[in-house]
Amino acid sequence: MSQSDHPSTTVVGVVGLGSMGAPMARRLLAGHGTVHISARRPQPGLVADGAVWHADAAGLAATVDAVLLMLPDLPEIEQVLAGETGLLAGVAARPVDAAPLLLLIGSTSSAPGVRALAERLDGETRGRVRVVDAPVSGGEDGAVAGTLSIMLGGTETDCAAATVALSPCGTPIRLGPLGAGEVAKACNQLVVAATIMALGETTVLADRSGIDVGAMWDLLGHGYASSRLLDTRREKLVTGDDSPSGMAKYMLKDLRSAAEVAAGTDTRAVLIPALRAAFEEIVDAGLGDRDMSVTRRFIADR
Repeated sequence: MSQSDHPSTTVVGVVGLGSMGAPMARRLLAGHGTVHISARRPQPGLVADGAVWHADAAGLAATVDAVLLMLPDLPEIEQVLAGETGLLAGVAARPVDAAPLLLLIGSTSSAPGVRALAERLDGETRGRVRVVDAPVSGGEDGAVAGTLSIMLGGTETDCAAATVALSPCGTPIRLGPLGAGEVAKACNQLVVAATIMALGETTVLADRSGIDVGAMWDLLGHGYASSRLLDTRREKLVTGDDSPSGMAKYMLKDLRSAAEVAAGTDTRAVLIPALRAAFEEIVDAGLGDRDMSVTRRFIADR
């Protein structure tokens, strides 16, 4: 498929090609006709499909209009930015009259941290880097299907450009100024954490009461207990298979961001402290690398 087959001429790069980044890169390739990628390990499958490989982030940043960072958090982003092969070296190599590089932060991170990073980059690059926070919800299956909810925070102009860049991956919506996307993602993760803990605990209660857990969830899934999370984690909850997809340890990180939002808005939260303590217990028990459906095992073992 040629670039002329696509209405958008936005050139997008992706750094961070894990369970979310790789399928998003495939969606961007299909939607824009090209995608540029860089990662620690070679990606022969993506390259065979048509992605343009760069040996380092600098080479990628020198070439594209926007870079999507699908990395765990801000420390990993800092690593990709820095050094002779980092993104900022690539920004310095861009033509002086080139448009600013749009940096799309797809990680779930601290809203104040994202704002501080954007302010610093604006000063260091003299406005040659623009930042939009763009965390996503929908999981790996949503990334594969291109149905992610993409929460944007930034100026109207920057978010409009981010919408064009990310539309092949789902539905991008501007929710407010820089940091708004991260606040929305923290709210999303609070609901997810509460739901997966309730699903795990309920599964243990039902199992120990002699109920057919699979039949119960088939039934309750048609009522008020239904949720997208139940749809995607039903089999894991029923079988006890908590092999990793969305790791539980990342939920702890996200709940810390939610606690930061609560503190910043003078909100005396009820659920955040309890869920944070529970996920800290999960991680301390050595279960942090398991899928979030490990809540069943966690409750059963307490």
